[in-house]
Amino acid sequence: MDFETLFSSFELNAQPCTGSVPITWSQGRTVFGGLSAALMLKHMYVQLNDPSRKLLSYSCNFVAPLIAAQPFSISTHILRNGKNVTQIESRIEQKGATCLVSLACFGTQRSSKVQVSSSCQPSILNQQIQPQQTINYIEGVFPAFIQHVDLNIQSGALPFSGANSTELHGWMKFKHSPQNTCPELYILALADAWPPTLLQLCDKPSPASSVSWYIEFLQPMKIEELNWLGYEAITHMANNGYGIEDAKIFSRTGELLALSRQTVAVFDS
Repeated sequence: MDFETLFSSFELNAQPCTGSVPITWSQGRTVFGGLSAALMLKHMYVQLNDPSRKLLSYSCNFVAPLIAAQPFSISTHILRNGKNVTQIESRIEQKGATCLVSLACFGTQRSSKVQVSSSCQPSILNQQIQPQQTINYIEGVFPAFIQHVDLNIQSGALPFSGANSTELHGWMKFKHSPQNTCPELYILALADAWPPTLLQLCDKPSPASSVSWYIEFLQPMKIEELNWLGYEAITHMANNGYGIEDAKIFSRTGELLALSRQTVAVFDS
């Protein structure tokens, strides 16, 4: 079941809506975090029902494991619908427990004399996407959801390789490109597909999980097609079992689309 088909299996007009995610979209025993976040965001869009309000920021706290292949519910509430900005909260619950909580900010586009262009240019922009650099899914080695995405590494290292670098750069896309998905959903789901950069510092397999995630979207969204997107991430600091990772997401032609920051817990002792 591909990304778009999975979304259509949820009755997202319901409040709350219920559904489950197959094992093929799991990350260990849990649902792939990018997919969980994207499902909550899609439910927000349905409840908002205002295409003039564009997604500015999205934050998510991963409170408890969301077990794959088991039913869960998504409930969404508009906290405030102001003249220019709407604030929305969404939660995923499973078996009476809260698993994820997210907040999103949507805003109308207004004319302004303040104009600051992004000076960021991806270092991988002119690098070729070589098939041999794309991670090949191996059952039992990689999380199950990897079979649905293409991650093409341009620089950095694989997890548990004992590398010295804390950077990871590459290209990403779904194997089956969505036809009716908004760019923000596509970006949100894919941005969480990469392994945390601090895992490449580990010299043996070590569990890791996202604790919190905050991502900002640059509007209006300048993206030509839902295909390859650029990704450049770095862990600025890690100690006492936690690391802070920043990432930039680019279009294939180099436009900066989103800025991401995660707090990641690693269990390598």
